[in-house]
Amino acid sequence: MVKHIVTFKFSGTDEERKNACDRFKAALMALPEQIECLESMEVGINENPAECWNLVLTAIVPSMADVEVYAKHPAHVAAAGLVKPQIESRACVDYEF
Repeated sequence: MVKHIVTFKFSGTDEERKNACDRFKAALMALPEQIECLESMEVGINENPAECWNLVLTAIVPSMADVEVYAKHPAHVAAAGLVKPQIESRACVDYEF
């Protein structure tokens, strides 16, 4: 199994960042029903104002090859497209467990 963890920092006002987080979370949470290899999806919106990252996702897929399947799936591409213009920074870690 592979855990795919990604953090996002969005640009814009507080309200624009909150809106982006809400839209992105809703789209991401719908992905397990649409992407066969996606075993689970957890999305958290940062509530700590002292930190600069806005959203984190944790996805679980069977293998490292499935990370690419997930990333290229049209439903994932569409979800990412909802916030792409607002993504200021992104960091990712993938590891087998």
